[in-house]
Amino acid sequence: MIEQSNDSQRSDALSSHWVPLPEAAVEKLVRNIYGLTGTVKRLSSERDETFRFAALDGRNYTLKIANPAEDPEALTFQSNALLHLAAVASEVPVPRMVSPLTGGSNSSFTDESGERRIVRLLTFLEGEQQYRTLASLQQNWNLGCALAALGHGLRSFEERPNGKLLWDISHALDLSDLVGCVGHSRQLLVKNVLAEFARKVPPVAEQLRTQIIHNDFNPHNILVHPDRSAEIVGIIDFGDMVHAPLINDLAVALSYHVATDDWPALSSALVSGYHSVAPLTPLEVDVLPILVKARLAMTIIITEWRAASRPDNRDYILRNHPSALEGLQRLSKLTDPELRRILSPSCEA
Repeated sequence: MIEQSNDSQRSDALSSHWVPLPEAAVEKLVRNIYGLTGTVKRLSSERDETFRFAALDGRNYTLKIANPAEDPEALTFQSNALLHLAAVASEVPVPRMVSPLTGGSNSSFTDESGERRIVRLLTFLEGEQQYRTLASLQQNWNLGCALAALGHGLRSFEERPNGKLLWDISHALDLSDLVGCVGHSRQLLVKNVLAEFARKVPPVAEQLRTQIIHNDFNPHNILVHPDRSAEIVGIIDFGDMVHAPLINDLAVALSYHVATDDWPALSSALVSGYHSVAPLTPLEVDVLPILVKARLAMTIIITEWRAASRPDNRDYILRNHPSALEGLQRLSKLTDPELRRILSPSCEA
């Protein structure tokens, strides 16, 4: 059964409509709230109004104006996580919050329709999105190191998000009622994964290390140096953070690599890089394969369910479906010992 969750709140945000602000009005808003003068360029965004703000002093920022349906507490949670990382893990390359003239992190205003809109200004991270670059063993090793460093920085962040997120691997079994939305040729594949998850994960869940995790470490949310693509220069999009087993973060990251060429070596490099910074426990190594498979199965289930209810946006919703299916088919052909050999950390870069 699907419970009311953060995801349903975010669906409301995704489906809500509002009148976009004129760029001149946005520039005035930044002057009034932050005391900065400059120009804005609208960026594509699915759920809010996002701009690149070029200040007259040469610095660049990302301005995010939430849509009226967005949960204010969720935005505060995200901002506080970034403030925490700036305080305790400044070496982790994430955007920095810019304080309004009145102090704090988030600000707000009332638009012409009477709706309250939350405003956040962050430093702009320069870099190339990782998905635009060629994968390499060194890049994946560094990805693992960066994810581990991020997890270490979030370990002492004690706030908790409200509700449950549909994309949280911990709640994979909540999707059982949606398997009927999956095409018949794929139903057995995802059913088998959920059954394996039920056998292996709940009995040991309380023994796994838990904390706030990023939960969306994918190639669109990772920035690399334009000239040195193995160098990680940015981690963005903290909108899917959850309190969950730490190993789930690594499983999410791996799920985006198992459909690539040379995936065994690339996956092993990512795990090994992570392990070099934050050593995995034997139990975490043991459950990692089923967590990766669960995330892939979740992608198949959730995207097919949503595509059926939103046919007008079907192509966008299913953009990650082919790679998730290919990855899950690959993993499902391997035995547990074979998967563990691939996803167990080594000590070599």
